[in-house]
Amino acid sequence: MAPRLQLEKAAWRWAETVRPEEVSQEHIETAYRIWLEPCIRGVCRRNCKGNPNCLVGIGEHIWLGEIDENSFHNIDDPNCERRKKNSFVGLTNLGATCYVNTFLQVWFLNLELRQALYLCPSTCSDYMLGDGIQEEKDYEPQTICEHLQYLFALLQNSNRRYIDPSGFVKALGLDTGQQQDAQEFSKLFMSLLEDTLSKQKNPDVRNIVQQQFCGEYAYVTVCNQCGRESKLLSKFYELELNIQGHKQLTDCISEFLKEEKLEGDNRYFCENCQSKQNATRKIRLLSLPCTLNLQLMRFVFDRQTGHKKKLNTYIGFSEILDMEPYVEHKGGSYVYELSAVLIHRGVSAYSGHYIAHVKDPQSAEPSKSQTRKPKCGKGTHCSRNAYMLVYRLQTQEKPNTTVQVPAFLQELVDRDNSKFEEWCIEMAEMRKQSVDKGKAKHEEVKELYQRLPAGAVKALCKECVVERCRILRLKNQLNEDYKTVNNLLKAAVKGDGFWVGKSSLRSWRQLALEQLDEQDGDAEQSNGKMNGSTLNKDESKEERKEEEELNFNEDILCPHGELCISENERRLVSKEAWSKLQQYFPKAPEFPSYKECCSQCKILEREGEENEALHKMIANEQKTSLPNLFQDKNRPCLSNWPEDTDVLYIVSQFFVEEWRKFVRKPTRCSPVSSVGNSALLCPHGGLMFTFASMTKEDSKLIALIWPSEWQMIQKLFVVDHVIKITRIEVGDVNPSETQYISEPKLCPECREGLLCQQQRDLREYTQATIYVHKVVDNKKVMKDSAPELNVSSSETEEDKEEAKPDGEKDPDFNQSNGGTKRQKISHQNYIAYQKQVIRRSMRHRKVRGEKALLVSANQTLKELKIQIMHAFSVAPFDQNLSIDGKILSDDCATLGTLGVIPESVILLKADEPIADYAAMDDVMQVCMPEEGFKGTGLLGH
Repeated sequence: MAPRLQLEKAAWRWAETVRPEEVSQEHIETAYRIWLEPCIRGVCRRNCKGNPNCLVGIGEHIWLGEIDENSFHNIDDPNCERRKKNSFVGLTNLGATCYVNTFLQVWFLNLELRQALYLCPSTCSDYMLGDGIQEEKDYEPQTICEHLQYLFALLQNSNRRYIDPSGFVKALGLDTGQQQDAQEFSKLFMSLLEDTLSKQKNPDVRNIVQQQFCGEYAYVTVCNQCGRESKLLSKFYELELNIQGHKQLTDCISEFLKEEKLEGDNRYFCENCQSKQNATRKIRLLSLPCTLNLQLMRFVFDRQTGHKKKLNTYIGFSEILDMEPYVEHKGGSYVYELSAVLIHRGVSAYSGHYIAHVKDPQSAEPSKSQTRKPKCGKGTHCSRNAYMLVYRLQTQEKPNTTVQVPAFLQELVDRDNSKFEEWCIEMAEMRKQSVDKGKAKHEEVKELYQRLPAGAVKALCKECVVERCRILRLKNQLNEDYKTVNNLLKAAVKGDGFWVGKSSLRSWRQLALEQLDEQDGDAEQSNGKMNGSTLNKDESKEERKEEEELNFNEDILCPHGELCISENERRLVSKEAWSKLQQYFPKAPEFPSYKECCSQCKILEREGEENEALHKMIANEQKTSLPNLFQDKNRPCLSNWPEDTDVLYIVSQFFVEEWRKFVRKPTRCSPVSSVGNSALLCPHGGLMFTFASMTKEDSKLIALIWPSEWQMIQKLFVVDHVIKITRIEVGDVNPSETQYISEPKLCPECREGLLCQQQRDLREYTQATIYVHKVVDNKKVMKDSAPELNVSSSETEEDKEEAKPDGEKDPDFNQSNGGTKRQKISHQNYIAYQKQVIRRSMRHRKVRGEKALLVSANQTLKELKIQIMHAFSVAPFDQNLSIDGKILSDDCATLGTLGVIPESVILLKADEPIADYAAMDDVMQVCMPEEGFKGTGLLGH
């Protein structure tokens, strides 16, 4: 055994020292004895699992035994894929797309919708050849309508047992591996389909979504003082019904329409009374669609875990639903018949399976299949898994049960059926061939085992041996070369040399070692980069610096791929040093000393210097012209109108802050060119604020300008709209009455809609930002509780990037037309401005000891304390919270009832510091915002 070990050691020393050009046949045989012979003999090392010649552990005991012929193929009987007589065609679940399939089945069995989609003209004219279809070209739908057309035609007349909806799912950009909210998918897709069909000329096609699914209701607010009634009309495509605390569907509908009292802090601002008054608000159903979709809110936020949960309570619903008691206008036809029940099976909101029970409109026989459920009366059903109920309006006329597939689509279906038949024949033949090949392979392997002697394989690839010898030699030589390169770097460079990045020089040995490990196959984690990418073992991938993510000498590349202009980042090395480095990094970018820097970067540098000089000049001029506005001194106030003027002008506070930011740091910001007053107006050109609101809650959204300043603003900026307030004296009585007139005038419709939206936002906000400020006796914040907040106080708030909480979107899917549509648009216009523009000017200036938290109005104080515990390491029972001087003590109360609104600041006083409460993470977890359908085609229309 000793001579064998000595032979191996000598052979390994040879492999580390031999030059690649010196490799001979004798060397190859020596490498065989070291690297392959143990594998043949069955005594190989553990790390030879990548060796294709290793015969260890390939399962020879299986091949040498008797094998059932069914094991030689994994091809099922193709006849099992055929559609059975008088049965429906199924849809393939692509992973987690069952929520899509359920709605496709429901929409397919809506005959009116299917007929309308069949009437849509096809845009694939290039696919047609004369009156037929190009045989050599596969049909690829180009629009959502064409995808639905083709899917519905296959569901109707395909010979397959199920069809693949991957083309439809891919067109929507959905992730097949992620289960999504089925109700949200239904809303978004109906919106997309309606928008797509709105471009059709045929009114039966253009209006099919509204005709089938669209109803209308009104938010009605009645002032208790004067009786003034305010209506906000809105269209709906489904009714979202709360099921908590209810057993019957009718109770859920009654709660949806129940009257709500607006009292106390939630009082309603009456335009007639010009003050806040007690009021009542409720929803009135004005019209109902032919197909009534009732969304049962089965998935709710669990306050204990911070995640969504599924409500598994039973809900009873009848096959016949009379909606006349719930509509405002009586006497119509409001009797509905149950047509579909959508089911979610599973206990979790994040997993499970979606299925649909749909009544066949072409069958007169009612469905006799009943799932196991509690005892219900005749004609009623109960379910703990139903999340959507679909009712169809009952009519005396017999529905048109014949929906003919258009000739173009039928020809496509016939072609697919023909391909399916060919596939069945091919699979049957492949099944037979697979068995025959398996039997032959079995005999061949058994014979091979008997004929295979140890040491029979002696041929190695010469190129592979040469490469491995090169790697082993370089690894053995690395330390010596490292010392040589260091000595060369200490000496002055004589004559021409090469530019090398300073960062690359600092870490070249580690880069080279890891690269050689990767090439030798010994590295456990390889990124496949030949120039040597390094990964610091002590740091995660996210924590690596930019210079560590680059290959050798790429740290001196400019964005254009040329030599960077900054000489501080590179160093000139001698030809001898570069030659040594090239042995390890043959593909590294090479820059001789005579190489010029990137000309594009030089131009951009000059342009940047010129722009900075221009910006400084502009900022200095504007600062000199508007000194008081810049320093925020001597500003006019509406609540205390100055005596020396009767006219004040208005601009947005956002404009002022952006301008001040530019004047302070002109080299880091772009000049402000426009006043941007259009954001303060509604789409009709009317003002969105009353005089009273501008003196109180809306005062932070606007900036008042003196007439002299306004004249200068008109010279320096583009003024899109002039907004001013004029004070006039009316009447002969001394003192006369003072009135304030705005130009443009207030838009009452948009103002009222804005107030409704604001009240709703305060009561129903989700994912809003609040701030928790921790204080101690000496008014200073404990550094341990918020170490990331201990930054230099000299940095201004404008220099910090503002946090933007996710989830700030309108959760409702409402559309309207006519006068109400104008009002709705004005809401959206203002809300978008408030969230994207004004909110930045109102944003809370976070100080040391504060942390921003994302909360919801329906969240309890106890849940907030759990969040604070994770943020500040203070146990809930040690937290003393207050807001505006009021103590927050009721743990069961919601934040909305406690007066915690977006941008609120809550003071936290800890009884005693707690070092670590990480052990409590398994009790409570804070849920991160969900991505939902962000990035899909459902949000792109």
